[in-house]
Amino acid sequence: MKQKNNNLFNTYREIGPYLGLGTQLAATIVLMFFLGKWLDSKFETYPILSVIFAFFGGAAGIYNFIKATIVLNKKKEDEKNR
Repeated sequence: MKQKNNNLFNTYREIGPYLGLGTQLAATIVLMFFLGKWLDSKFETYPILSVIFAFFGGAAGIYNFIKATIVLNKKKEDEKNR
């Protein structure tokens, strides 16, 4: 039983850094959409800025997601090589 708990702990420790990436991606897109919506209401340009900022948020979120995944995988490989 102790071996099973140890394996489960190691699995969670390995996937832990990846768990927040999806939430961070979604939060970036939603935040940028609402920023665009707020700017649309200020400048009366609805829906132009909402769409532009939503796409910008998606691109920025995907860029950050890929960058973080590469960094985490590199750290994992460095730990294996030690």
